[in-house]
Amino acid sequence: MKLGYLPNPAAPVRYHELLLWRKILDRNPLFVTLTDKLAAKAHIRETCPGITVPRTLWSGRDPADIPLDLLTGDVIVKTNHGCAMNIFVANGAPNHSLIVARTRHWLRKRYGRRNGEWAYWPVVPTVFVEERLALSGARIATDIKVHVCGGVVTHAWVEDKEAGRSLLLDRDANPLPGRDPDYPREDQAVPVNTRLLDYVRQAISIAPAIAGNLDYIRVDFLVTDNSLYAGEIVVYPGAGYGTTTNPAFAGEIERLWRLDQSAFLRRRHKGAVRLYADALRARCRERQQYSPT
Repeated sequence: MKLGYLPNPAAPVRYHELLLWRKILDRNPLFVTLTDKLAAKAHIRETCPGITVPRTLWSGRDPADIPLDLLTGDVIVKTNHGCAMNIFVANGAPNHSLIVARTRHWLRKRYGRRNGEWAYWPVVPTVFVEERLALSGARIATDIKVHVCGGVVTHAWVEDKEAGRSLLLDRDANPLPGRDPDYPREDQAVPVNTRLLDYVRQAISIAPAIAGNLDYIRVDFLVTDNSLYAGEIVVYPGAGYGTTTNPAFAGEIERLWRLDQSAFLRRRHKGAVRLYADALRARCRERQQYSPT
């Protein structure tokens, strides 16, 4: 209904089918760690200690316990178990009671159920206060998102949320054509400059260390005028429904995404699940044999 075609989740080939298969079958415990915004920070520090991560100033289960003095400056109040659960605080606004009410509402929610994003479900909901970075919107960009398959970067996606622009680049930081639903017009492309490309190359060099040997993951970075920060790790980009107008974007991920490297196919199974897993492994070997390198 969302993408206009009937998927084949049992033997996935297309990008969205692969993400659907992951949501249905791949219960990799690491996905829970990476989806938990607080646990992901610890993972990033462990796998890539050279990259800076935004500081967590406080965390807890009850937002009423947030120290009032933290809310007098510029900070972000977040919850760790979902997306778009952020309150940007500046000069004491919004006030403490509104922050408590809103975050308590978020903490009661179990994010990801509507779209089957399993990795969110086991995360213990927690509220935290994070330093607010001076992002370089309208000058460089605000976000760099790097897609990685089995340690190989496929693409980088640059977003400038402040200016409402984006840009797709290949693994060598060469700009590519193609737009996304958020910024569909060609005049909404992020202008290319030397500092932007330097940051993209830096993100591309760092992302595989954070991604490890996962079959597919997206590693996000935040951009300031003076530094690159690790942001989040995304297991289900776009909840599995993201699109672009450049078919090479999905095509390169489809070529490099090795299901036989998934946690599901690395495990031993019993009964009917074993028969399915064996058949899918055989299909993966066949695709690898006939796929161009």
